[in-house]
Amino acid sequence: MAMKIPKSLKKGDTVALISASGATPEHRIERAIQAVEKLGFRVVVGETCRARHGYFGGSDNLRAKELNDMFRNPEIDGIFCIRGGYGATRILPMLDLEMIKENPKVFAGYSDVTALHIVFNQHCGFVTYHTPMPSTEFIRPEMDDYTWTYFINSVTNTGWGDYFLENAEGQNMNTVVPGTATGELVGGNLTLVNASLGTPYEIDLNGKILFLEDIDENVQRIDRMLTQLALSGKLQQLSGILLGSWTDCGPMDINNEENNLSLDAVFEEILVPLNIPIIKDVTCGHVLPTMSLPLGKTVTIDATNRSIQVVG
Repeated sequence: MAMKIPKSLKKGDTVALISASGATPEHRIERAIQAVEKLGFRVVVGETCRARHGYFGGSDNLRAKELNDMFRNPEIDGIFCIRGGYGATRILPMLDLEMIKENPKVFAGYSDVTALHIVFNQHCGFVTYHTPMPSTEFIRPEMDDYTWTYFINSVTNTGWGDYFLENAEGQNMNTVVPGTATGELVGGNLTLVNASLGTPYEIDLNGKILFLEDIDENVQRIDRMLTQLALSGKLQQLSGILLGSWTDCGPMDINNEENNLSLDAVFEEILVPLNIPIIKDVTCGHVLPTMSLPLGKTVTIDATNRSIQVVG
């Protein structure tokens, strides 16, 4: 199935802000709206941005209905997830995937949004964008030109031809396993990739380039999740791997060095035996600066020379 590329956004287009996952802190909402408006877009604020059901941005029914409605509405040109959190996996059975497939739009977000990226890429056949989000990064004082440039180029130039994904200045990618590979770029947050296993929305890794990142997971839990992916046979299907940021992913026991393995040791023991090209320290994830990724597009990685090129 050839991947559809959503129509590029332009100034004056209407963007919907929604939360398919967690509840948005009230004090961040207006600032998030203003940040998107400053980019030149008209903003429609979904009810889920202000709704709350415990830790969710409203009930499952509300979050699913709103996402369906935003794709169905011809006056909405793009959809930005205002934040991540938790909850996107709960609404997957309620999404009208056939309708969404017929109405591809720029869809942007990351973290818990990974669950939606996987489904829209695989079941609806269009490219989505792993990007920072309005209520989390857009309003931070550290939001930098590198991050803005990658985000804006991703959503306003979706037909961008061949180009390289390059780290922020002064931050080097590093080789884990040398070699070159080409495949469709998929993935996102490791926890959400792992959570898809054994469900109707399980990630397809056959011949793909898998990007992974995470936050607030100790090394033992990362080990457990990567081990599950390996035992499932999924990792063995890959063409290559990109490893992003692992923010606050420290040792299990900070008081006992002998009771810990480093993250690099876990990668060495679980990923290196796959004998496929692997690059680590890609500037992407729960970190600033961060690049934006076109999930569903074809990339060629050269782990020997530490380069990533979008080729389709």
